[in-house]
Amino acid sequence: MAKDLSIVDVSGRPIRARADNGAGTGSLANNVGRGFFPYQAAEWQTQEMGAWLPWIRSPDAEINQFRDRMVARSRDLTRNDGFATGGVTRILDNSVGASLRLSASPDYRALAVTTGKAFDMTWADEFRKAAEALWRSYANDIGHYNDVSRQLTVSQQQRLGLRHKLIDGEDLFITYWMPERVGRGGAKYATAFLLVDPDRLSNPYQAMDSEFMRNGVELDRYGVPVAYHIRKAHQNDWYATIDSMTWERVEREDADGWRRVIHDFERDRAGQNRGIGVFTPVLSHAKMLARYYGIELQAAALAASIGTYVTSPYDPSEVMDAVGGDQELGFYQKLRGEWNDERPAMFNGVRVSALAPGEDIKSLSSDHPHSGFTDFAHEMQRAIASALGVSAEQISQDWTQTTYSSARAALLESWKTLVRRRQEFAVGTATPMYAVWLREAMERGQLPLPNGAPDFIECATEYSACSWLGPARGWVDPVKEPQGSILKMDAGLSTLKQECAEQGTDWEEQLDQRQIELKAYADRGIPLPDWGGAEVATRTDEPAKEPQPV
Repeated sequence: MAKDLSIVDVSGRPIRARADNGAGTGSLANNVGRGFFPYQAAEWQTQEMGAWLPWIRSPDAEINQFRDRMVARSRDLTRNDGFATGGVTRILDNSVGASLRLSASPDYRALAVTTGKAFDMTWADEFRKAAEALWRSYANDIGHYNDVSRQLTVSQQQRLGLRHKLIDGEDLFITYWMPERVGRGGAKYATAFLLVDPDRLSNPYQAMDSEFMRNGVELDRYGVPVAYHIRKAHQNDWYATIDSMTWERVEREDADGWRRVIHDFERDRAGQNRGIGVFTPVLSHAKMLARYYGIELQAAALAASIGTYVTSPYDPSEVMDAVGGDQELGFYQKLRGEWNDERPAMFNGVRVSALAPGEDIKSLSSDHPHSGFTDFAHEMQRAIASALGVSAEQISQDWTQTTYSSARAALLESWKTLVRRRQEFAVGTATPMYAVWLREAMERGQLPLPNGAPDFIECATEYSACSWLGPARGWVDPVKEPQGSILKMDAGLSTLKQECAEQGTDWEEQLDQRQIELKAYADRGIPLPDWGGAEVATRTDEPAKEPQPV
């Protein structure tokens, strides 16, 4: 007996479908049954969408469970694939370069408003110069006392930190207070940083995530990270087995507000507590491209190693039967060799292979790489470049098909992403590092402050306000683009500071150097160049004379 599959109401009576009056398509049940969906994106009965049923999960549930596998694959890709490691290098070279240069700019207006003290532009300029000079001395310390392990300068730590952020999805710095190094120890400051491999940030004893513990990040009830649980050694360090199973709880801030942990990553969703690398969306594409390159190379190498071969119309077994056994077959092969030795064919002094009767030489031609190889490889490179935020030319370093207009357009677009990466890294990593050091410098009384100025902890944001100068953007056309910069400055659309920052230089250093050069020209009695003469004429204190009528 067939079962009744009718939909019933609360009384158990079958619900009849509402008749379609032309204004609608019937009941919801009938609509779904007939495969009607307001959005095609919600379809599940088509070939394209039927097997595509991802889950709705929180960002931590999506990332934390599979993070180790994704990171391991990203690292393997950058270790063994030239295009992948080249893409990372392009981002590093254009975002931080050899170093990020501090440009301190304390917010004197906010300080004056909130404190009522004598903070003005003159003080801000004095503070800036002193802070930048002291920071350079600390960051470039020849003894590397800024690094707990005394191996890297601050710039090198920052570059390595950004590399971790790109590949692993995050960087992790731990701040140490090491007064024993100050003075006779060789250090000028007790503040030191240690860059930690993000793999060591994990739940103690590999426990599952919980409400207040997310893959090593301890949260409070508002979702604020309050502490980080860090292994004392990497989980696969066989020589440090005990430490690899020992976790240290490091508070984000000490009781007095001193920053202990700097954890920086790009957030794609609200409530995310761990990051993912830039290769994650295109890992499968990059792996397929690397495999494709290998297959094409193997095929081409095989064809090259087997270039020519000799064919005979006689089957070896038939020849053996015809001549009567192994002894006669050997005699036959000897006759073939003697044939070639006794009857060499020469052409212009060069011997030409002479074959026994019935034999022929065949050459093996290869169609690898095939005609679509280049286009396919470029298309895959464009997909990877799009995910990294750089141009395909920067990934492949192939500019043969690039015009001035296309190169400029590509570089301008990629420059936006590179500057954004630099600014986000500055906000999340570089500026917090500077702020931690600045607190010690201010507490030592090394920076100019007006009477009654508040302590650093009271106005940390205002005191540590700054920007960072990265590598130069460069010019596609070194004639047209500088002319455009001059026109923008003359029209008031830009400043010398902005133009110098785009080229990775400090505007005041440029002016100071020009002053030195002008004096050097004058001291040596050398005529000033055009730009020097213009500057001298501009700086004269004599009033401009009215033109006299002729």
